[in-house]
Amino acid sequence: MMKNSAAVLLVAFLLGSAALACLSTTNPDGEGQDRGDAQAPNEEITPTSLPFIAVQPGSANPDEPVFIIGEIPYTSPFFLEGTAEPFVLLEDQAGFVRRDREFQFLLNSQAIGPVEIHQDQSLTYSLALPAVPQGTFQDVDNDDQAEAGVQIFAIAYWSNIWGGPFLEKRDGSGWSTAYASTITDPARDDEVVGGTVMVWSPDGQQNFPTGFGPDGLLFTADDPVGPIPAGYNLVNLDQQPFRSYKEARPEINLIEGAAQVTDLSDLNFQEAFDVFFEKAAREYPFTADKDIDWETLYQEYSPRIAKARSEEGFYTALRDFTLEIPDAHVSLSFEPAVFNDTSGGSFGLVLAELSDGSVICTQVLPDTPAERAGIEPGAQILTWDGKAVSEAIDQVVSYFGPYSTEHHRRLDQVAFLTRVSPGTRLKVSFRNPGESEPSEATLKAEIEYDSLFVAVPIISPEALGLPVEGKLLEPSGLGYIRISSFSEDYNLMARLWEYYLRSFIEDEVKGLVIDIRNNSGGNGQLALQFAGYFFDEEIPLYRRLYYNEHTESFEATNTTARIEPGPLHYEGLLAVLVSPYCISACEGFAYALEQEERAIIVGHFPTAGAFGEVGRGQYDLPGGLSLQFPTGRPETPAGNLLIEGVGVQPDIIVPVTRESAMGLEDSVLTAAVEALLH
Repeated sequence: MMKNSAAVLLVAFLLGSAALACLSTTNPDGEGQDRGDAQAPNEEITPTSLPFIAVQPGSANPDEPVFIIGEIPYTSPFFLEGTAEPFVLLEDQAGFVRRDREFQFLLNSQAIGPVEIHQDQSLTYSLALPAVPQGTFQDVDNDDQAEAGVQIFAIAYWSNIWGGPFLEKRDGSGWSTAYASTITDPARDDEVVGGTVMVWSPDGQQNFPTGFGPDGLLFTADDPVGPIPAGYNLVNLDQQPFRSYKEARPEINLIEGAAQVTDLSDLNFQEAFDVFFEKAAREYPFTADKDIDWETLYQEYSPRIAKARSEEGFYTALRDFTLEIPDAHVSLSFEPAVFNDTSGGSFGLVLAELSDGSVICTQVLPDTPAERAGIEPGAQILTWDGKAVSEAIDQVVSYFGPYSTEHHRRLDQVAFLTRVSPGTRLKVSFRNPGESEPSEATLKAEIEYDSLFVAVPIISPEALGLPVEGKLLEPSGLGYIRISSFSEDYNLMARLWEYYLRSFIEDEVKGLVIDIRNNSGGNGQLALQFAGYFFDEEIPLYRRLYYNEHTESFEATNTTARIEPGPLHYEGLLAVLVSPYCISACEGFAYALEQEERAIIVGHFPTAGAFGEVGRGQYDLPGGLSLQFPTGRPETPAGNLLIEGVGVQPDIIVPVTRESAMGLEDSVLTAAVEALLH
C-alpha cells in the first residue's frame, strides 16, 4: 500500500509540474512569461453575441409559434415495420424548392422532436421550434432581385437507421412524400400540392407565394406572392389564396400520403369488389407480361361475389380470384378458420422432391398417423390417394398461393400434398429404406401443424434470434452471414451488418458466404445499402413505373434504385445462397450482388421471382379483410422487366439429393464454400 501511495504522489507531482509548465511561454528573449500577465488588469472581456431573433416570443408576441404537437395517423401495414428511433424533423424544404432529390439535410439544421408510440399503436409527436432555425434560405418572391429570402420547413416523420441520432445521406434526402405536414402528388413527380409548411423570415421585408399560379406548381415563376411577417409563420396550402398565420402552440396532424390504404370496408361485398377490381386492374403493372384477361375474370367472379351471403363466402370467392393472378405479391389476409377447415389436417409427414423426380419422406413426426403406419424417414413415396405421387403433386392447390414462378409453386405443392381437411382418409404406398417391396397404408389426417413449419421454413416460428447473424466457418476460415429479413428493426440490422463486415475486414477474412435462403424481403433501399459494402463505385440498377392517372399510362419515377458504396468496403470473395423463399427485397439484394460478377449465386432453385412494389396497393375490404396488389413495375435502365416471373438465377445449381433433403448435409453451403476456395 505504501508503494502504491508513493507512486500516486509521484505521478500527481509530475502532472502538477507539467501543468505549471504549460501555463508559461517563452518570449523571444528566452525569459519565462506567465500568460496571466498578458491581459491588462482593467481590460473588459467581450461576451459572445447572441443570434438575432427576428421575433421574440412571449407576452410581447403571444402568437409567435414556439411548440408544435400533432398526431401521426397511418393505415399502411408496413408503417411501423422496422421502426427504430422515430422522431419528427423540422424538415428543410430546400430539396423541393430546387427539385433536388439528392438534397441532404445538414446536421445543424436538424431540429427534431420525440414521437410517442402508445399502447394502442397510435402515434403522437411534439416539436420545440428553435429560436433561430438553421435551414437553407430560399428567395422565392420571383422579383429577380437577390434578397435574404426565407427558410421553409415541413414537419416530417423519420426513423433513424444509420449512424448517430441525426439523419445522414443513407437515411434519406430530398423531401418527404409521406407522413409529413405537406401533401405530395406521386403522379406529378411528388410535387407539393397541399398541406401546411412552416416559413421563417428574418425580417418583415420578405415575400412568399400566396398561391400555386397558373401552372399549378409551387415555387415556380408564375406564383403570386405577398409579404410575410418576420419570425415563424404557418402557411396553409389548402386554402386559396394561401393562409399565413401565427399560433403559439399549433396542432398539425401529419398526412399519410400515397401509402394510405384504400379503405372499402364500409361498402357491401359487390360495391367493394367493383371499386377494388376497377382500380387494381388499371394499376396492375404486369397485365401483358402475365397475359391476364381482366374482363373474363370479372365476368367469372363478379357473379360469385354477388351471391356471397356471408363473410366466409366473400372471402372464398376473393381467394379463388387471387389464385388466378400468377404473382406472389398478390395476397389476401390469412383466415385461420378457413385454413383449418381446408388444410389444418395432416399426417406428420415432411416430403421433398429430389432432382431425379422421386419423392421421399424427410421427417416423420412422433406419435402421428405416418409413424403409426410404419412410414420411416427416407421412405420413398410411390402413390398418393390412388395417383402416382408426381401426378398428385401437380393437382395440389397450395393455400399460400399465388406464385410468380413455377419452381416456387412446386415447392409449396409438395409441402401441401400432405395438408388436407382434418379427418380425411387416403391411401399411400411407400418403400422404406432397405426394403425392396413397397408397403401400403391408409392414413387419417389429424390436426397438426409442426410438419408445415418444417416443410415451409420461411413461416417457421424460430427461437429468439437476430435478423442478421454471422460467424466463421470451420475449417475453411470463410465468413458467414445469414440475413433472415429486411423488415426487422432497421437500426439494429444496420448495426449488426456493420459489426460483422468490420470484423471480417479487420480479420482479413478472404471470402464470405451470405445466406438469404429464407428471407421474406422488406425494405428494398436497406437491402441495396447492405449491398453497397461490396462495391467501390455507384451502379444504377432499376427504376419503378406506376400508373399515372393524369396520362393514363405507366410512367417511371424520377429516382433510380442504385448501389452506392458504403462506408466500409469488403474486397474478399463473395457467394450468395438463394432459394424460392428469398422474396421481394431479398431478390433485389441478390440481384445487386451479382452485378459486375461480384458474387457467385448458389442454390437448388432461383429466387421467388416476385419483385413488384406493393406499398401503394393495399386495400381494406368488408369483413375485416385486407388485400394486396402490386402497383410498381421494376425495369432495368434499358427498359427490360426485372426479376418478376423468373427470379434471380443461380450461377451454380445444386441438385436436390437424398442427403441434402434429409438434412445430412447442407449441399448448397458446401458448393458455395468449394467455389470460393477453388
